[in-house]
Amino acid sequence: MQVSIEVAKKYKEDVQIGDFLPLEVDPNTFGRIAAQTFKQVLQQKFREAELRKLHDQFSEMVGEVMSGIVTRREEGNVLLQVNRHEVVLPKREQVGTDDYRPQERLRVLVLKIEEDRRGFQVVASRSHPNLIRKLLEQEVPEISEGVVEIIAIAREPGQRSKIAVTSHDERVDGVGACVGQRGSRIQILMDELRPEKIDVVPFSEDPKTFIINALSPAKVNTIRLNEEEKSAYVTVPDNQLSLAIGRGGQNVRLAARLTEWKIDIRSEEQANQEKAAAQAQGEAN
Repeated sequence: MQVSIEVAKKYKEDVQIGDFLPLEVDPNTFGRIAAQTFKQVLQQKFREAELRKLHDQFSEMVGEVMSGIVTRREEGNVLLQVNRHEVVLPKREQVGTDDYRPQERLRVLVLKIEEDRRGFQVVASRSHPNLIRKLLEQEVPEISEGVVEIIAIAREPGQRSKIAVTSHDERVDGVGACVGQRGSRIQILMDELRPEKIDVVPFSEDPKTFIINALSPAKVNTIRLNEEEKSAYVTVPDNQLSLAIGRGGQNVRLAARLTEWKIDIRSEEQANQEKAAAQAQGEAN
């Protein structure tokens, strides 16, 4: 509504043209349509205020872990209920080994907030490596306190992960702190990410030592580095070759991603055969 400046000054002397002037109105003077309109507008304002509050809460949670309950599937996406709001777990962020049963409680990593026609959409992930990082921070006090630091994570979601950690206190074993007494802490993570296997290895500034640690549980005989190509030639006992490579090359692949070195593995027998062949080639030349 609009009123003239003369009328407005009867209610507020210093009012200016263009100002808003609140006036008390008797609701009994409203007609039926006006009352319905007021009710609809009020409800809409409440919904908008609630959405803004939820948006602010979720914005603060981006990059963090939150717990939600699976409600349903929709076009390949999994929908979870978190704090009275629906969170989307896109197919690309899901783990193939999860079955996402309705009413199942899961912990997810909040990836981002996307604006949509309904207000906003929260996008989460179960496959991101930082999910493991944040879960460890929650379960291992030494990490949240800064005594133990996670240096790197290599993950194949739903199958296996390798985590490199270091301790900034010589009295604290970084690996032991993450694994926990009798494996209690790491077991909580594996239960959450079932059936994903998690290896925790000590980080080292020395590339040779770090690569050897990363190839655990396989034993390494010798290792030769090519600094220019950032590659490593590793020999292992004959009976350790399959363990070092892992099923489908998984162990060596994760070790390479964890250390950021290309790793070439040979058994003792293979290394000796290659050496003999190279010698024979040299003599022939």
